[in-house]
Amino acid sequence: MDFAGTLLHWYENNKRTLAFRGTKDPYKIWLSEIILQQTRVEQGLPYYHKFTEAYPTITDLANAHEDAVMRLWQGLGYYSRARNLHQTAKIVAKDYKGKFPKTYAEIAHLKGIGPYTAGAIASIAFDEKAAAVDGNVFRFLARYFGIAMPVPSEKGRKEFSALVLELMGNAKPGTFNQALIEFGALQCKPSPLCGTCAFNKTCYAFTKGKIAELPVKNKAAASKNRYFHYFIIKNKNEVILQQRTAKDIWQTLYEFPLVETAEPHLPTINVGTGPNPSPKERGNILGGQEILDYLVKKKQDLTPVGEPIKHILSHQNIYTSFYIVDIKGKLPNWSNGFTINLEKLDDYALPRVITLFLERNLLY
Repeated sequence: MDFAGTLLHWYENNKRTLAFRGTKDPYKIWLSEIILQQTRVEQGLPYYHKFTEAYPTITDLANAHEDAVMRLWQGLGYYSRARNLHQTAKIVAKDYKGKFPKTYAEIAHLKGIGPYTAGAIASIAFDEKAAAVDGNVFRFLARYFGIAMPVPSEKGRKEFSALVLELMGNAKPGTFNQALIEFGALQCKPSPLCGTCAFNKTCYAFTKGKIAELPVKNKAAASKNRYFHYFIIKNKNEVILQQRTAKDIWQTLYEFPLVETAEPHLPTINVGTGPNPSPKERGNILGGQEILDYLVKKKQDLTPVGEPIKHILSHQNIYTSFYIVDIKGKLPNWSNGFTINLEKLDDYALPRVITLFLERNLLY
């Protein structure tokens, strides 16, 4: 049996039953691919169901308010995916009259859709002979053929895509691509199941003892530590929120007033007559000086609530501390802040670190 025959036989007997399998609807295929980027299937499936229930068609998604889309996405991370998803839905609704474009070339020009996603949609929905090369496919083929090219790279993507098309032959493109991806996800995992692998007799990495060396990966960038201090400034059942507007993590999400520092500690705030804070400590403040000045003026004695929460992102470690500040009287008015009732917090898309804190601590 040739490569394609062996792979497809394995797929028929081992593939998972997933909600988005078996559909030819490009909208649902696209939605599933975007949700599952950098997300485990078991984590992403509930979001797929929520989105298809809330927005059954791409036009429904296009007509939604961005805040509602972001709120539904909350907890998945990589929020640029949700923004691109919404913007692309608007483009398809307007420029294509709600009909998804049918060719790889057209699909790849849509915002937030890269070569892999375009290949998946074109092959599964429209039977176009296009490669869909994700990390699972890179890993499997690098090991099987002994390819030492760094993964991923633009040169590597092109060469692996050409290899996939060659291996595909006359097989159904959508089925073949899904089989490759599934094999990498279930069998040729980072810690592969070589003992039960249908390809172990002909796999380069297995027969040469080079499983740990393949695929070759580019050197990972060093992670940066960031220190966030969130101030829950409240008066009875009212609290201040602000929206993140800068081109940074969690863009367009909502949060409590934030002071970011270069070091773990928050600048000392003396409630007596001493300096507040010292010039050296002010140099530690990267953002939120207006908030800190307000707290100094109000002579707030600040003590973090609970343990700091560490949140790991791509190349960033976010260390968050939370402080509850009860204000007697009217809450302050900042240019980027607004006051809401605490019971309305669920109406806003919040970063996961904040929802974790709220799950652990009652505010009213």
